[in-house]
Amino acid sequence: MDPNASTIKEAGVSSTTAQEPAGRRASAFGGRRRSSAVVDEAPAAVFEASALNADDRRLAEMGYVQVYKREFSWLSTVSFALSISGLFASVSTTFVYPFEAGGASSVVWCWLISGFGCYCIALSVAELVSAYPTSGGLYFTCKYLAPEAWVPEIAWLTGWLNLLGQIAGAASTEYGCAQLLLAAVSMAGDFNGYAPTDRQTVGVMAAFTTLHAVLNSLSTAALEKMTKTYVIFHLAVLFACCVTLLAMCDYKHTSSYTWTTVVDNSGWYPEGWSFVFGFLSASWTMTDYDATAHIAEEIKDPEIKAPWSIAIALGFTWIGGWLFNIVLAYCSGDPTHTLGNVVAQPVAQIFYDVIGRNGGIFFTVAACFILNFTAMTAIQAGARTIWAYSRDEMLPLSRIWYKIDKRTDTPIIAVWLFCFCCVAINLIGLGSYTAISAIFNLTAIALDWSYCIPIICKLAFGKFERGPFHLGKFSVPINVWAVIWTAFVTIIYVMPIIRPVTKENMNYVVVLMAAVAIFSIGYWYAAGRYYYVGPRVKAQLIIGVEGEGDGKAFSSEGSTEEKRVA
Repeated sequence: MDPNASTIKEAGVSSTTAQEPAGRRASAFGGRRRSSAVVDEAPAAVFEASALNADDRRLAEMGYVQVYKREFSWLSTVSFALSISGLFASVSTTFVYPFEAGGASSVVWCWLISGFGCYCIALSVAELVSAYPTSGGLYFTCKYLAPEAWVPEIAWLTGWLNLLGQIAGAASTEYGCAQLLLAAVSMAGDFNGYAPTDRQTVGVMAAFTTLHAVLNSLSTAALEKMTKTYVIFHLAVLFACCVTLLAMCDYKHTSSYTWTTVVDNSGWYPEGWSFVFGFLSASWTMTDYDATAHIAEEIKDPEIKAPWSIAIALGFTWIGGWLFNIVLAYCSGDPTHTLGNVVAQPVAQIFYDVIGRNGGIFFTVAACFILNFTAMTAIQAGARTIWAYSRDEMLPLSRIWYKIDKRTDTPIIAVWLFCFCCVAINLIGLGSYTAISAIFNLTAIALDWSYCIPIICKLAFGKFERGPFHLGKFSVPINVWAVIWTAFVTIIYVMPIIRPVTKENMNYVVVLMAAVAIFSIGYWYAAGRYYYVGPRVKAQLIIGVEGEGDGKAFSSEGSTEEKRVA
């Protein structure tokens, strides 16, 4: 390495930090066997600072080579962040949980309370993303937040939790797309006669997933154009639905009933315990906060746009979702009738009862369309995650998943791997909806703890150096509440929602959590510890060396490439 590389010390990244993993890599492989996960042993690429723009230079400071084209603008980045929650559609598919737990009042209050806890997590994530904007998301931040000796183990656990949570989340979204579309079909027959089977739901899910895989195989520019149209359509549908329901519902509940009456349909006692199951709707909707971080290397000015997009989108999801839930609560009608919907979609029943068949079909299909956007963005984020982890040689066969298609400059193989995993998980629905529900329940647990681990490291070790977006004096209390809230809501995640508990309604997520822990720890001791040393250095930035003005930089293959001088 050129001795002048020691001049790297910009944007709060010291030269020691930037080069540290390279040294660790050399020592880590001493006496260790090679694994199929290892991409190669090529030296890090070396770049002159003047040859890079500000975004690519910051990425090089963190040890990575810019691969993607930065096509995402402010509008498309905010739209992407908003689409990952799929507010209108996600509320439509999760409304059943608070409504069943405590009726209209649970719907109203649980979203407000749970939404605040979720927003604290989102702000904590945004703060970390601003400081370390890479496709690895919060997994990568462990490199800077955890003690050097613990980085491999902490990053390994965080990475696997995040990846498994993203796969389960995307799978549940695809399954929800199929449920909404088939609910509209059933509504066309006035909910008489046709009720979708598990095979039909899984079949439609597989078709949707394949479509989304094809679309995600396009270039970043094409994905950006599709993404930025989403926010306008979503807001228009949400506003139109709220106005239509309020204008056409002639049997709205009173404010006293909506805000204060608890109607327990879950079987749990006391009613206060049943009531808290309503927290699940907001927690399942407001998740995958770092999805925008996983496209950070495709965003212009990611240190600013990515975190602000997370804060804006999740803030809107919290308040906008609360208002939408209030409208649904006022128009929900008799709980027994609404919950008795043959397709288990109470919001579809509300649409049908208030607006009529044609209007109900329109808004149900609109919800399906919006959820399709959510699935698309989830797959894009998930594919970038697989690619980023493979760049750090974390996954088996990393050399395959790390490949970038020359025609689109996107990781197409990673896209199809991610979609294959989603379909494989959903095939469980052919045998047991209870089992697949537990997998979907795992989504929020795995993702939220993959965020809380870096947040805990930030609080415990004091190594954090903030970026342009930060929480100032509120950072610590917001971080602390994010962790406390996650610990509290995890207890609710693992409890059965309905009593009496039977094998059909049992929540088996505890079994899955144990399986994930056994897999992660077992794979670490069986293979991971032999080759994985945490996020690696793929690039080195040289500043102020002789010949800096000649506009040349060295590639990882050792050849020289002409670079435009910034």
